[in-house]
Amino acid sequence: MAETAKILCPDKTVLLPDFDAGCTLADDCQPDEFQNFLDKHPDHFAISYINCSAAVKAKSDLICTSSNAVDLVKKLPEDLPILFSPDRNLGRWVEQQSGRKLTLWPGRCLVHETFNEESLIKLKIKYPTAEVIAHPECQESLLDLADFIGSTSKLLNYSQKSKKNTFIVLTEPGIIHQMRLKDPSKTYLEVPGIDGCSCNECPYMRMNTLEKVSKCLKEMNPELKMDEKIRQMAYKPMKKMLDMSN
Repeated sequence: MAETAKILCPDKTVLLPDFDAGCTLADDCQPDEFQNFLDKHPDHFAISYINCSAAVKAKSDLICTSSNAVDLVKKLPEDLPILFSPDRNLGRWVEQQSGRKLTLWPGRCLVHETFNEESLIKLKIKYPTAEVIAHPECQESLLDLADFIGSTSKLLNYSQKSKKNTFIVLTEPGIIHQMRLKDPSKTYLEVPGIDGCSCNECPYMRMNTLEKVSKCLKEMNPELKMDEKIRQMAYKPMKKMLDMSN
């Protein structure tokens, strides 16, 4: 996301407290491999989820978020073949919601892949009146058990507007803090990962600690730099997303 900020605001200083704080989705979609994917489907329109590298954005025709992906796909010509990268789970969900067949890159978000279906079912039995709310990056078997599916912001808004008082939350559990701040009277339940582990907590997000943020702001370093040619190429599909979203 730091790269996205730099793409959109090249004249701004963009700091990243820990340069090793990456993303499993970006790791799963390397630029050279992505180019091979494009070369195998030369007639396809390439849509990339915003959680990818600037180099992959630069090779894409359109960028999307989990919030607008379905709407953007619906706006494209029906006879236009589409590649969707890098999240296969989000891509499958977009297929279902849009009614369009997509060719999917086989990437996945480590966090959303580790939610345990058995643990979810146990929570549903223990809290029968709770609503299951899930991010579309979760596996299909988990989405089938959800009462509401949406982006992080939509999950947050839904939990506040719903008349239910208990929610089983299927996304990176850091959002639960925001839910509790918005409405502390409600109950928000985390779903354990495989074998009850906490592997559904993003290890990359947790690398950006308060200490690192403080040091980064005091020293104004490390600063994210970007090749201007790559930035300009990546800006085009980002700008197209913004134009289509208006």
